[in-house]
Amino acid sequence: MAWWNRRSRSDGTVPTKLDREATREDLAALEEFVTSRRGVEFYLEPETTATDTTVMAIAFDGEWIRRRTGSPQVAAKIAHRHAVPLYEAARTGYPERMRSWNRAHPERRLR
Repeated sequence: MAWWNRRSRSDGTVPTKLDREATREDLAALEEFVTSRRGVEFYLEPETTATDTTVMAIAFDGEWIRRRTGSPQVAAKIAHRHAVPLYEAARTGYPERMRSWNRAHPERRLR
């Protein structure tokens, strides 16, 4: 009896319990960040049982935002539309400039 196994839905995806899904506001925030900053790169973070697929957008100076995208395909479309590189965070890690920016802006951690 494997009652703890997740069952696949008819569309082939595995149902998860997410805290919330991506919204238009999430996608708009990513687009606004890309158009208002220089040297932005996207770092794709996979869906987990707690969070939908997310993208961390990191500017040239290390400033960043993280927003849900709903799927890697949506993230890729936004990246392509704005000619932004898209990396898999699990493979590449995050750039040092982001950590430097975090150290220089400790108030961000309070939110």
